[in-house]
Order: sequence, then structure tokens, then C-alpha cells
Amino acid sequence: MGGMNQTDMPPVLVTGATGRVGRVVIDELLDAGLPVRALTRRAEAAATLPAKVEVFIGDLTAPESLDPALSGAGAVFLVWTAPPRTAAAVVERLAAHVRRIVFLSSPYRTPHPFFQQPNPMAVLHAGLERLIAATGLESTIIRPGMFASNSLAWWAPAIRAGEVVRWPYGAAESAPVDDRDIAAVAARTLRQDGHVGGDYVLTGPESLTQAEQVDVIGGALGRRIAFEEMTPDEFRRLWEGTVPSSAVDMLLAAWSAAVGQPAYITTAVADILGRAPRTFRQWADDHASAFTEGS
Repeated sequence: MGGMNQTDMPPVLVTGATGRVGRVVIDELLDAGLPVRALTRRAEAAATLPAKVEVFIGDLTAPESLDPALSGAGAVFLVWTAPPRTAAAVVERLAAHVRRIVFLSSPYRTPHPFFQQPNPMAVLHAGLERLIAATGLESTIIRPGMFASNSLAWWAPAIRAGEVVRWPYGAAESAPVDDRDIAAVAARTLRQDGHVGGDYVLTGPESLTQAEQVDVIGGALGRRIAFEEMTPDEFRRLWEGTVPSSAVDMLLAAWSAAVGQPAYITTAVADILGRAPRTFRQWADDHASAFTEGS
């Protein structure tokens, strides 16, 4: 056809726009010169987004609220953050407006014990994937394994306080993937042809035990961080009332199954981006300030 430059492209709608991945997907798409729309539930979230982004207020639990954001859009990055009740109605609306969808799922089909534990999230993801497949839309599924940024929620409070990191299954291995690499893959599959029907499990480049991951963070901070094993029951008590018990049970089962098993590692990030995925050390170096005093 020729003559198609990026500004002629219909906008990409990013859901979960202020989340760990969505927020970086927005930057990646803007850097590539694409028009970007962001869906957010709260108007005040708009203040945290780049000025070039067109912000729409809408909610996955109210499918009709998505219509203004979808009208004229070409592709959608879907992050499902709601109960499953409205999934069919939302996917139906996406199918009526856009031609491409990239869905942030999880590696529940991966043949590795870490990902084979009963998981309520997997049931939700599988249902959404079936709905998406039935639309006949151009679709790509991305399945990040363990997010590197989980370590902020898990270990930063103790590290900031200069305390011992106490955690269960220190010997459990995973291959943390940098959130920025997940976002870069999502942006690439949203804006480039050639990924239709793609189903990508995204991991970091190396298998590290949880205790080794804490050591790596210590290396980035230039100090040794003590690690102490905690029992699963202590862990359950620690998170009681803050995290659903089903999520806690799932994590404990996954870590237990991952002890003595090298993590599942794919080349998908490198294959799609044409560069090596970031190591956990690179992630830790770039986020060192989040682990130091007063963050």
C-alpha cells in the first residue's frame, strides 16, 4: 500500500493503564509514534499518565462504559483486573470495534511444576482466552512467569528497615522477568504484524532461588542481606487478611514444587525484541532506590 505512516494508525487502547505492565506499554507505544488511549477507572489517575495519552474513564465491570474508548480504536491491550462476570460482554464489545487484541495471561499450561498448581487465576485466564479465540480477532497471548517487581512487594519492607528477609522456600527457583521486557513484548505485538496467533511464555534469562534473588538485590545495594527460612504456616499467618488464602496457598504450592527444579526458561523475549532479556541484576540495579531508606 505504501504511504501508511504510524500516525495514520488507529489508536491502541491500553487497559490496566496505571498498572505495572500497562503503564510501560503506554510509554513503549508512544515512543514508537502510535496514538494511545488509556482506560482507567478513576479520573485522578489521568494525572500520572503522559500528556499525549487520551484518557477514558471506564470499567470492565460495566461493559457499556468501554464504548467511547473503543470507538475508532484499532487494537487493545487487555489486562483483566475484574471479577469474571462481565468477561463475555467485554470481549463481545472489543470484537465489535477493534481488529487486534493482546491479552496479558499467565503460563498455566506450561509443563513445569511451578506453573501446574491449582490456581483460580488460571481458570479466569483460560475462560477469557476461549472467549477471545471465539471472536476470530487477531490475537496474541502473553504469559509472563514470575514478575521481577514482585520482590518489591515481598522483600523491600524488610530490606528498607535493615532487617533479615524471612521467607518460605528459599530454595525454590524461578526466572524473574523484568516488567519492562513484558511491556516491550506487548507493545511490539500490538503494533507489528507477524504475531497474530502468537502464544508467548515470557521469562527472565536465568534460574535463581529466592535466596539468590535476595543476594542479587544485596549486590545491587552493595551490602549483604541476611535470608532466613520461614515455615509455610508462618507465611500464612503473615498474609492473613491482606491476601486471599487461595492466592497464598497457590504461591506456597508453587514454591514447594519448584524446590530443586531449575526454573522454566524461554527465549521468547529475545526472539520478539531481538535483544537479550534483562537479568534480575539489571532489574535490581535499576530499582535499587526502591529498596533503600525513605522510599
